[in-house]
Amino acid sequence: MTLRFKPGYLAVLTTLSLTSLTSLNASAQTDQSLPEVVVSGAKSSDGYVPQSAVSATKSEAPLRDIPQTINVVPAEVIRDQHATSLQDIMRNIPGVGLSTGDGQRDQVFIRGFTAIGDQFVDGFRDDALYFRDLSNVERLEIIKGPAAVLYGRGSSGGLINRVTKKPGIDVTDASISLTSNAGRRGEIDLGRSGEVVSWRLTGAREQSDSYRNQQFLDRTAIAPSVDFRISPDTKLLLQADYLEDRRLTDFGIPSYQGRPVSVAAGTYYGAANARDADYSQSRVTSTSATLTHRFDDSLSLRNGFRYYDYQLRRNNTNISGNVNEVAQTMTVMHARLDRNEDGWINQTELTQKLTLAGTKHEILYGVEFGHQNKDAVSYASTPVARNVSIFNPVIPSVNPSIVGAATSTFGKYDTAAAYLQDTIAFNDQWKALLGLRYDSFKQKSLIVGGTAPGDLSRTDKAFSPRAGLVWQPTVMQSYYASWTRSFQPTGENFALATNNADLSPETTRNTEIGAKYDFFDGHVSSTVSIFRLERDNIKVTDPTTRLIIPVGKQRTDGMELTMNANLKQGWNVLAGYAYLDAKITDSVAVDSSVNVAGSPSVASSVPFKGKRATLTPVHSANIWLTKEIGNGFTLGGGANAVGSRFANPGNTVSLPGYFTADAMASYRTTKYQVQLNLNNIFNAGYIISGHGSSPNLSLPGAPRNMALTLRYSM
Repeated sequence: MTLRFKPGYLAVLTTLSLTSLTSLNASAQTDQSLPEVVVSGAKSSDGYVPQSAVSATKSEAPLRDIPQTINVVPAEVIRDQHATSLQDIMRNIPGVGLSTGDGQRDQVFIRGFTAIGDQFVDGFRDDALYFRDLSNVERLEIIKGPAAVLYGRGSSGGLINRVTKKPGIDVTDASISLTSNAGRRGEIDLGRSGEVVSWRLTGAREQSDSYRNQQFLDRTAIAPSVDFRISPDTKLLLQADYLEDRRLTDFGIPSYQGRPVSVAAGTYYGAANARDADYSQSRVTSTSATLTHRFDDSLSLRNGFRYYDYQLRRNNTNISGNVNEVAQTMTVMHARLDRNEDGWINQTELTQKLTLAGTKHEILYGVEFGHQNKDAVSYASTPVARNVSIFNPVIPSVNPSIVGAATSTFGKYDTAAAYLQDTIAFNDQWKALLGLRYDSFKQKSLIVGGTAPGDLSRTDKAFSPRAGLVWQPTVMQSYYASWTRSFQPTGENFALATNNADLSPETTRNTEIGAKYDFFDGHVSSTVSIFRLERDNIKVTDPTTRLIIPVGKQRTDGMELTMNANLKQGWNVLAGYAYLDAKITDSVAVDSSVNVAGSPSVASSVPFKGKRATLTPVHSANIWLTKEIGNGFTLGGGANAVGSRFANPGNTVSLPGYFTADAMASYRTTKYQVQLNLNNIFNAGYIISGHGSSPNLSLPGAPRNMALTLRYSM
């Protein structure tokens, strides 16, 4: 996909245009601050235009006051698009690239950087490697750029925070969906509110086949919660969550002559008995308790505790090593991985509001402590078939019990942190956000078996600062500049090993300027941002050898545009565009993942330096809109355009750009709704995701498909 314009010019023109429109819109309004509105009871829906977020400041803050890009996908969008996975939702977020996640987990790239461990739920770290369900999600908030000042390690390109459904409203909602891939999914959302006790129960049950041959899905999710109002100023929220997910471990397809092989979207490169030999089964349970107490109008306390337990059994048969492009063949191997994790995290935060020298402050004092056990048993790959055709794979059945030698890793992680944040209002026009966090992150790994056993440990200590300035000349305009820094320790997501225990943490810096505009009494909201992200000491794991590759330094220069609208006459709009120039600026590493042309036994050595970041298109855009046409009927549709991406760090394999379009129609009465979603209506063939460090292992996108949903609510 090639667009003939310079991004810098577009940013200037867009900013000028939005400024002019804002001025016209604001001319009919007062420049005085809007009157304060006190709301009691449950928060009402903002529709497609969220007015606030909790992820960026850990308190309910207007989006226009936050000097950072925050993307919010509300419940209405999730429902209208019939989204059931994070991948479904993330296509609404500009600047996001999708990864296959080894066929067993949610994984995205944000602004050119992997966000494999940057998953959170209600502000608690949720870095277990699994596929999440959305039945208990009220909205998703995506913070762009480093956010370590509040959340600690990681967070280079951004983080994803799932805000869950909580007690406080009376709701009865049940639905069943049928899909063209033999899918059946049922959801419930029940809740009752009371003066002292409120409760809520959400859940989902889903079984489905897929456009991918032998792919299947079998999952169950349930999440109860209870809210106790101990006194007018004290509240205790208890939550639990259970998710079981079993599906095909799908590593995708190989490449040939610089592109993914041209085969039918369903072609599978694993075992003939994949349901028994190539499955991933995860079980995740968690419990949390959040106690809040308001001392007075200026001082409040929050203590949150979360415990989780995660188990994974992954079996996979997939392409191994480089493709022999001369013979057009490949080798297929079978492997197994078992993970067992558990951990807890505790956050204590004191929020103080005060006035100093005529300036208003909201100060957040916080401490965080956590412990995780991450144990894994990895079984070496064993050959299944050699000289398999890459265009017409014929792979035998596999006995999943026949695996190679086992390597056991026992990892322990301890976090201790303190942080301070000050939200300052100098006057109605000038505001600032300052923050600083100190982390001590201790890791230990005991490795038994394999080629490099050992007892390893390291401790990383780091400060993470944040500074932002906001200028709001009118109630409809907000301009900001910000700078943040974060760190990511070696072995954060995977245990320490002899080849990475001595490597320094990665560090990230983000400089960003932007503008946020509200039009038509807040019914339209838009953001323009221009940024530079720089990250040092980057490392990736080779999918074949599991060795750590020192990538070096990467820089992303980019621009993002977003718009949310709830317009009159029943129009709702969600749209975005991203330009990302993400490159490896300095590296001594080389990519040997593709053979030299004409020599199937000799690997190429392509330098990383100067190459584009993987799975990151230069241009991407999305739009989704709905229109209420009267008598209970609503029509909607949208499109996604994604430019070409590179599959591997050497940029020798390109994933072509693509365009897909979707449609929706629904009919709603007081209690009932019928909704039809038609996806990829033009039946485009495309690659939706890749591995990120391999030229192979890319996943074709879904052909045309549909879902019919019947819903009862009151």
